[in-house]
Amino acid sequence: MFIALLAPCIASAQADTLLNFCARHIPSSYISDGQVYQTPISSDETAEFHVTFYGGSTYRLAACSGLKDGDLVFTVYDSERNELFCNADHRDAPYWDFKFGSTVDCVIEARLGERAPDSGFAILLIGFKN
Repeated sequence: MFIALLAPCIASAQADTLLNFCARHIPSSYISDGQVYQTPISSDETAEFHVTFYGGSTYRLAACSGLKDGDLVFTVYDSERNELFCNADHRDAPYWDFKFGSTVDCVIEARLGERAPDSGFAILLIGFKN
């Protein structure tokens, strides 16, 4: 019973450590959107996040799953499922800087990369600057 009560605390501590690791990719020149997009994920799952990006702002999307860069593969699609970016095409880059000319609703899919453990967390952070 003690282990069952302790498990959520361990998982929370792990997510906090990963969050701090991921946050290093959002420099002070970016302002956080105030959200932490995170979910537990295993190697056979794909996490999906829905985000609205406003036109005219420059964004940085940072994605992490482990304590090394490249553990999480993320793909950004527009609302019609046209692929806008996939970090797998860019050496599994841990972040992407971009700007839209107008407001765009996007779907971000994330899955564990080949080098990642079998399970963990998918964590996305988004910052913007005007």
